[in-house]
Amino acid sequence: MKPGLKVGLIGGGTMGSTHAEAYRVLDNAELVAVADLVPERAQAIAARTGATVRSATEIIADPSIDVIDVCVPTYLHRDFVVAAADAGKHVFCEKPMARSLKEAEEMKAACDKAGVRLGIGHVVRFFPEYIRAYNKVHSGVVGKVAVVRCTRGGFALPTAWKDWYANYEYSGGLVLDMIIHDFDYLRWLLGPVERVFAKGTRGRDYNRLEYALVSLKFKSGAIAHVEGSWVNSGGFHTRFEIAGEKGLIDYDSRKANPITLTVNKAGGAPGVPVPASAWAESPYTTEIRNFINVLDGKEGQIVDGNEGYESLKVALAALESIETGKPVNL
Repeated sequence: MKPGLKVGLIGGGTMGSTHAEAYRVLDNAELVAVADLVPERAQAIAARTGATVRSATEIIADPSIDVIDVCVPTYLHRDFVVAAADAGKHVFCEKPMARSLKEAEEMKAACDKAGVRLGIGHVVRFFPEYIRAYNKVHSGVVGKVAVVRCTRGGFALPTAWKDWYANYEYSGGLVLDMIIHDFDYLRWLLGPVERVFAKGTRGRDYNRLEYALVSLKFKSGAIAHVEGSWVNSGGFHTRFEIAGEKGLIDYDSRKANPITLTVNKAGGAPGVPVPASAWAESPYTTEIRNFINVLDGKEGQIVDGNEGYESLKVALAALESIETGKPVNL
């Protein structure tokens, strides 16, 4: 067995499998147990990692396990996180944090009461291109940011256990499950959101062909437009444009050199391309490495329960705006 923290994984679907691979490469954590309602999925992870297959209840109750990694559908997050905290375990939970603010508040309260750490899997903060853009903005290269545009999506909507992505009550649709990634990144980049206005296809079209456009006004004065889609053919992709008083950062995941920086220069032609660096490791591994290193006292935490809660608040405000047709003040 490896030295370090012992981890129990609850949920062996796409994200659970991704997290399991991350623990394989960490030298200060080991995945020792996995649970899933589909036995074949848990067994496949166990075969790759050496973990044992057990029930979620057994994993949470095991005193030798230090960390519970929760990768179940969103509407089940609260119950597993609270149970893990009550058992004295640190918890890493996939995004979005919960299906409602009440559930998220209960998760935070349980972890605070137990004195355990809570991490939320907002992985976009760990993608190299997004980090590079963040560093460029905060170094002042493009000046004060005025407008940002983000796009995320493709075709078609994912399928999963009991088709829960397509169930609005379970997933919150693409606003809560997908473009919350951009809300979280933009909060990190620009600070608190002041007002949200959104339009979407919910209630108008078949739930597997969803589209939404969300406008955010930040307390800084910046405005962002976030577009999410499960109707664009051509495969999943992401894009952002960050426009400041001195220049523009443009990123498109479909390009060979996806990120460029254009700086306005008096008396000269603008256009300074900055190619993205190759990924040293999966951003999903990087985010889990950060959480484990936080528990080891080696790093500061990037996305804790408070950050997850604030991003959830923005996403739920967007859903409220779509329902009511009115802007929502935060």
